[in-house]
Amino acid sequence: MIAPDVGGGFGGKLEVTPEEFITFAVAKKLGKPVKYTETRSESLQGAHHGRDQVQRLTLAATKEGKVTALHVDLLANMGAYMGLVGPAIPILGAYMYNAIYKFAAYRFEVKNILTNMVRTDAYRGAGRPEATFAIERLMDDLAVELDMDPLELRAKNWITAEEFPFTTVAGFEYDSGNYEAATARAKELFDYDGLRAEQAERRARKDPVQLGIGISTYTEQCGLAPSRILGRLNYIAGGWEHAEVRMLPLGTVEVVVGTSPHGQGHETAWSQIVADKLGVAFEDVEVLHGDTQVAQRGLDTYGSRSLVVGATAVLKAADKVIEKAKPIAAHMLEASEDDLEFRGGHFWVKGTDTGKSLAEIAFAALQAHAWPEGIEPNLDSSASFDPDVYSYPHGTHLAAIEVDTETGAVAIRSYVAVDDIGKVVNPMIVEGQVHGGLTQGIAQALFEEAVYDENGTLVTGSFVDYLVPSAADTVDYVTDRTESPAVSNELGAKGVGEAGTIASTPAIVNGILDALRPFGVTDIEMPCTPMRVWKAIRGAEDSETPSEAQPHFDAEGGQA
Repeated sequence: MIAPDVGGGFGGKLEVTPEEFITFAVAKKLGKPVKYTETRSESLQGAHHGRDQVQRLTLAATKEGKVTALHVDLLANMGAYMGLVGPAIPILGAYMYNAIYKFAAYRFEVKNILTNMVRTDAYRGAGRPEATFAIERLMDDLAVELDMDPLELRAKNWITAEEFPFTTVAGFEYDSGNYEAATARAKELFDYDGLRAEQAERRARKDPVQLGIGISTYTEQCGLAPSRILGRLNYIAGGWEHAEVRMLPLGTVEVVVGTSPHGQGHETAWSQIVADKLGVAFEDVEVLHGDTQVAQRGLDTYGSRSLVVGATAVLKAADKVIEKAKPIAAHMLEASEDDLEFRGGHFWVKGTDTGKSLAEIAFAALQAHAWPEGIEPNLDSSASFDPDVYSYPHGTHLAAIEVDTETGAVAIRSYVAVDDIGKVVNPMIVEGQVHGGLTQGIAQALFEEAVYDENGTLVTGSFVDYLVPSAADTVDYVTDRTESPAVSNELGAKGVGEAGTIASTPAIVNGILDALRPFGVTDIEMPCTPMRVWKAIRGAEDSETPSEAQPHFDAEGGQA
C-alpha cells in the first residue's frame, strides 16, 4: 500500500470507500492493474460530507453568571451509508461540550439518523468543532441574558491556571492550560476595549454598517488517542504510533515512521527533532513514510496526533540509538559507561575533551572489530508510543465583523488568534496549520454548504455551486501563542492541525449576531450568506418578501 505525499489534504480523508473495494475486486478478477479516478463533481457527490447535526442544548446558570448544568441532545445525520468512523464523530464531541468551563452537571444524548443524503464522516476537527460552536454560542447568549460582557462571563466560569490538572464533568483530565494568559494577549492584540467603544458609537449614530465582536474561547482533545480509551469506544484500531531510527555507517540517519503526511511538513519537523537529539546535520536526516514495504507499523495521520504521538515515538527511538551507542563508545574510549556524557552528537569522557562522534561510533559498529559480547553491529532502534491521556490545546480567538444592514453583506475587519499548543517544533509549519484551519472554519460560517433539493438531489455538485473561499475572501490574520507544555508526552506538544477550524466558526457567527443584537436577531443558520443575514434582519427568515419594519435606536444605542 503506497500513500505518497500529495501536497495537501483539504477535506475528505481517513475513509474506506466503496470505489476502493470495487477497484480491488476488478483488479483481482482481471489479474491486471486497475486505476480508479473521479471528477471533482463525482467527489462532491460520492465522498463523505461533514458537520450535519441538529443541536438542542439547555444551559443552566445562576443570575450571577455561574454555569451549573448543561444538557446536549443531538440528531446526527449519517447519510445513506455508514462511514468508517461516522457514528463515532458525535461521541468524540461528547467530551468537549463542557469545553473550558466548570459545570457541576452534564448530560449528553445523541441519535444517529440514516437519511437519503451523502454519508457523513470525519472532517477536520471531527466532533470538536460541533461542540465548540454550540457551547460558545450558548455562552454568548447567556451573556446577553445577564447583560454581562461575554469575556467577563467566560472568565467567571473557566478553569483557572492554578486548577490544572483538572478533571472535567465529562470525565477527562486536562493536563495543563492558561486561559487567562491567552485571553489577555488576544484582547491586547485585538484592541478589545477600543472596538467595544466604536461599536457603541456606531449604534448610537445608527450606522447602516454595524460592528460586531465575535468570541471563541476553545479547547479541544488532540493526540488521538490512548488505545485503552479507543477500546472502551469499540474502535477497532489502537492509538499508538511507531518509529524507527537508523544510524547509518557514514553518519546519516534514516527515520521510518507510521505517520503518513499529506502536506503538513512532517519530514521537516521529524528531521529537526532527530537532528537536535542526535547532534547530526539537518540535511543528513531522511524521513521515510507512506509505503508498507518500507514502514509496516503505524496508525497514520489524523486527530492532530502526528507530532504528539508519532514524533514522540521518533524521539524515543532516537533515545534508544544513544543508549545503544553508549557501550560501544565506552569500549572505544576505554572508559566506564558511567563516566560518559552525550552532548552535541558526541560521547565525551566527563571532565575531558576526549570523545567520539556518533558517526564514528556508527562506523565502528559496522566494523564490529573485537567488540565485547552482546553488542550488535548497528545502532538501529525502534520505539512505539501510546499516550496515557489526550492533549488539550486551547486559545482565544476574536473577530471584528462588519455587517451591512441594508444588504446583509458580511465583512471580516480583523481576526486575532492566540493559541496555546504546547511546545512548538517549527513555527512556520504551525502558522501554516493555523492559517489553513482559520480559513476552513470561516468558510463553514460564511460560504460552504451542501444543498439538496426537495427530491434529495445534491445541487451543489460542482465548484460553480459550492463556494470555496480564496485568499481574497479572508483577511491578514494576527496570530500569536502562549505556552503551557503538555505533560502527556516528552515533547510537551499538544497538537495544532485542527485548532483554527474548531475556533473560527463560532467566532465569526458570534460576531455577526453581536452586530445584529439591536435588530432582535438571535440566530442565523450557517452559512451566514448575505441573503440569510438580510432576511434575519427583517424578521422574515421563511419569507422571500421582507417586511418594512426597521429597528430604531435609543440614545445609548440600544434597541427601543
